[in-house]
Amino acid sequence: MSTKPSKTLIAVPNPHPDRDYEVEIDCPEFTALCPITGQPDFATITFKYVPGASIVELKSLKLYLWSFRDEGHFHEDVTNRILKDFVDMIQPRKLQVVGKFNVRGGLYTTVRAEYEQGK
Repeated sequence: MSTKPSKTLIAVPNPHPDRDYEVEIDCPEFTALCPITGQPDFATITFKYVPGASIVELKSLKLYLWSFRDEGHFHEDVTNRILKDFVDMIQPRKLQVVGKFNVRGGLYTTVRAEYEQGK
Protein backbone atom coordinates (compact mmCIF):
# COMPACT_ATOMS: atom_id res chain seq x y z
CA MET A 1 0.00 0.00 0.00
CA SER A 2 1.15 3.52 -0.77
CA THR A 3 2.62 5.88 1.80
CA LYS A 4 1.64 8.98 -0.18
CA PRO A 5 -1.48 11.06 0.43
CA SER A 6 -4.53 9.69 -1.37
CA LYS A 7 -8.16 10.68 -1.92
CA THR A 8 -9.22 7.01 -1.89
CA LEU A 9 -10.67 5.22 1.11
CA ILE A 10 -10.44 1.45 0.96
CA ALA A 11 -13.43 -0.59 2.06
CA VAL A 12 -12.88 -4.06 3.52
CA PRO A 13 -15.59 -6.60 4.36
CA ASN A 14 -17.42 -6.05 7.64
CA PRO A 15 -16.79 -9.17 9.79
CA HIS A 16 -20.23 -8.74 11.43
CA PRO A 17 -22.60 -7.35 8.78
CA ASP A 18 -25.58 -9.00 10.49
CA ARG A 19 -25.43 -6.68 13.52
CA ASP A 20 -25.32 -2.96 14.21
CA TYR A 21 -22.29 -1.81 16.18
CA GLU A 22 -20.49 1.51 16.42
CA VAL A 23 -16.90 2.17 15.41
CA GLU A 24 -15.20 5.31 16.73
CA ILE A 25 -11.97 6.56 15.21
CA ASP A 26 -10.07 9.64 16.45
CA CYS A 27 -7.54 11.37 14.24
CA PRO A 28 -5.85 14.02 16.42
CA GLU A 29 -3.29 15.18 13.84
CA PHE A 30 -5.46 16.52 11.00
CA THR A 31 -4.13 19.58 9.18
CA ALA A 32 -5.39 21.71 6.33
CA LEU A 33 -4.72 25.29 5.29
CA CYS A 34 -6.86 28.33 5.91
CA PRO A 35 -8.11 29.35 2.46
CA ILE A 36 -7.78 33.04 3.36
CA THR A 37 -4.39 33.26 5.09
CA GLY A 38 -2.70 30.05 3.96
CA GLN A 39 -1.82 29.33 7.59
CA PRO A 40 -2.20 25.76 8.87
CA ASP A 41 -5.32 24.72 10.75
CA PHE A 42 -5.05 21.81 13.17
CA ALA A 43 -7.94 19.61 14.26
CA THR A 44 -9.05 16.34 15.73
CA ILE A 45 -11.38 14.55 13.34
CA THR A 46 -13.61 11.95 14.99
CA PHE A 47 -15.61 9.35 13.09
CA LYS A 48 -18.49 7.45 14.69
CA TYR A 49 -20.10 5.02 12.30
CA VAL A 50 -22.30 1.97 12.10
CA PRO A 51 -20.85 -0.16 9.29
CA GLY A 52 -22.88 -1.59 6.46
CA ALA A 53 -21.27 -4.32 4.36
CA SER A 54 -17.83 -2.69 4.72
CA ILE A 55 -15.51 -1.10 7.26
CA VAL A 56 -12.78 1.41 6.46
CA GLU A 57 -9.20 0.21 6.18
CA LEU A 58 -7.35 2.43 8.65
CA LYS A 59 -4.16 3.14 6.70
CA SER A 60 -6.22 4.33 3.75
CA LEU A 61 -8.09 6.65 6.16
CA LYS A 62 -4.79 8.02 7.44
CA LEU A 63 -3.53 8.69 3.90
CA TYR A 64 -6.89 10.20 2.93
CA LEU A 65 -6.81 12.65 5.85
CA TRP A 66 -3.18 13.42 5.09
CA SER A 67 -4.22 14.50 1.56
CA PHE A 68 -5.81 17.69 2.96
CA ARG A 69 -2.65 19.08 4.55
CA ASP A 70 -1.66 21.28 1.58
CA GLU A 71 -5.19 22.27 0.57
CA GLY A 72 -7.17 25.34 1.61
CA HIS A 73 -10.55 24.56 3.20
CA PHE A 74 -12.96 26.26 5.55
CA HIS A 75 -13.68 24.11 8.62
CA GLU A 76 -17.32 23.60 7.61
CA ASP A 77 -16.37 22.59 4.08
CA VAL A 78 -13.68 20.08 4.94
CA THR A 79 -15.78 18.34 7.62
CA ASN A 80 -18.71 17.92 5.21
CA ARG A 81 -16.41 16.84 2.37
CA ILE A 82 -14.89 14.14 4.59
CA LEU A 83 -18.39 12.91 5.48
CA LYS A 84 -19.46 12.80 1.82
CA ASP A 85 -16.34 10.93 0.67
CA PHE A 86 -16.64 8.41 3.54
CA VAL A 87 -20.30 7.75 2.71
CA ASP A 88 -19.57 7.42 -1.02
CA MET A 89 -16.71 4.95 -0.54
CA ILE A 90 -17.62 2.96 2.59
CA GLN A 91 -21.45 3.17 2.56
CA PRO A 92 -22.06 3.02 6.32
CA ARG A 93 -25.52 2.72 7.85
CA LYS A 94 -24.85 5.79 9.99
CA LEU A 95 -21.96 8.23 10.24
CA GLN A 96 -21.07 11.27 12.28
CA VAL A 97 -17.90 13.23 11.51
CA VAL A 98 -16.80 15.82 14.06
CA GLY A 99 -14.06 18.32 13.28
CA LYS A 100 -12.76 19.95 16.45
CA PHE A 101 -10.42 22.69 15.26
CA ASN A 102 -7.75 24.22 17.47
CA VAL A 103 -7.93 27.84 18.51
CA ARG A 104 -7.28 30.49 15.88
CA GLY A 105 -7.84 34.16 16.55
CA GLY A 106 -9.19 33.30 20.00
CA LEU A 107 -11.94 31.07 18.57
CA TYR A 108 -12.45 27.32 18.61
CA THR A 109 -14.62 25.74 15.91
CA THR A 110 -16.42 22.40 16.17
CA VAL A 111 -18.29 21.14 13.12
CA ARG A 112 -20.59 18.08 13.23
CA ALA A 113 -21.88 16.49 10.04
CA GLU A 114 -24.17 13.45 10.04
CA TYR A 115 -25.52 10.86 7.63
CA GLU A 116 -28.07 8.10 8.08
CA GLN A 117 -28.84 5.57 5.34
CA GLY A 118 -32.29 6.01 3.87
CA LYS A 119 -32.77 9.56 5.15
